[in-house]
Amino acid sequence: MAASDWWVRLREKLGGIPTFVAPSRNSEARVAQTSEALRTLLEDKSVPANVRDELTEDFAHVQALLDKLAAGELHIAVFGRVSVGKSALGNALLGREAFATGVLHGTTRARNAERWHEVAGQGLHLIDTPGINELSGEERERLAFDVAAISDLVIFVVDGDMTQSELDALRTLGRTQRPLLLALNKADRYTVDERARLLARLREHSAGLVRAEDVIACSALPAERVVVQVAADGSESETRTAQPNDVAELDARVRAIAEREGKTLAALNAGLFAGDLSDRVAQRVALARKDLAQRVIRNYCLAKGIAVALNPVPVADLLAAASLDIALVLHLGKVYGMPLTRSEAGTLIATICAQLAALMGAIWGVHLVSSALKGVSAGLTTLVTAGAQGALAWYATELVGRAAEKYLVQGKSWGEGGAKRAVADIVASLDRDSILREARAAILARLRGQQTSA
Repeated sequence: MAASDWWVRLREKLGGIPTFVAPSRNSEARVAQTSEALRTLLEDKSVPANVRDELTEDFAHVQALLDKLAAGELHIAVFGRVSVGKSALGNALLGREAFATGVLHGTTRARNAERWHEVAGQGLHLIDTPGINELSGEERERLAFDVAAISDLVIFVVDGDMTQSELDALRTLGRTQRPLLLALNKADRYTVDERARLLARLREHSAGLVRAEDVIACSALPAERVVVQVAADGSESETRTAQPNDVAELDARVRAIAEREGKTLAALNAGLFAGDLSDRVAQRVALARKDLAQRVIRNYCLAKGIAVALNPVPVADLLAAASLDIALVLHLGKVYGMPLTRSEAGTLIATICAQLAALMGAIWGVHLVSSALKGVSAGLTTLVTAGAQGALAWYATELVGRAAEKYLVQGKSWGEGGAKRAVADIVASLDRDSILREARAAILARLRGQQTSA
């Protein structure tokens, strides 16, 4: 069973809402299962070298995820727009000044990771990310989303009611299927009633993305307490006292999640990334196979067109053409990794041709007439007739090749509509007149070239 399969079932069980799962005795088994899936992906010999080269960084990340699972690490991204106090919140949670903070927008320029707690045998790592809305900061915004996508848990930080851009970002993060916590930082700026109303608004905005209990107020760097003292002579003096941070509730929530389900979250994250990479690998392989299949079909079209045009014996050229069609289908089977026997190829062509004959009987009639005419023609007339007949042969092979390709792409299946519908769709999708013009020009050019060289 693929690692993503149990994630799909889990999501269905939870009603499709990204949330946290109950403690599971199977967490170790899931980690082992996901690790095995990652190793299988890394060692898959069927991935072409060029595809693996194009996705070098992704495969390197798979290895990093495998190492992360083995080390028992959980990565937590602190995410949000500029100046909401992401870095300060990270420092408050860590209990040390690890992340740079400043009054200027965009103090954090790249991802920063720091080891945090050790919980239930797992090392928690906090990742500080660049602000998502800094002017001319598209690259940093992309980086922030990338970091969130590869993290196991995301703390989305706001400092007031959510803006539209923050809500859009939260929805985007929701699509990464990572669990989310929503932290209202700088909560000390609000009265008790204001804070309650604000938390209610945030829970309303994030409904379906963040559980109500995971919307938490905190203060990473509370404002100093200012005390004004008035002396007996009426003079005033001011004292400022730093206030302790208030991140205990958020800290406890993250620890509880890590203890209860950290291993499962790490496995889910790795499985999701591996599943996404598998899809991209499959797409690249399919595209590479399709490009190769197009070249193979074109080469056989030209070969068949020339063979038919050059063969002076009426009808015999059709027999030669049939053998080329069989060779084409056999070749396509190898391209798509589904080898066919000669008997299977013949049966497949018979099925395709039966449907083509029903759809295009007139073309095959012209084809036979052209074959007969060629035997009693000479000179330029023969060349012109041969070109027309060769073009028809080209077109017929194009149809056979496309239909066989569709059959192979679908895993040696015609699909729900059957062969009749599949072949009809192929015929409808191709511009016959354009193909015939191209084929005739290519064949005549080759024939004239051969006559000149002779």
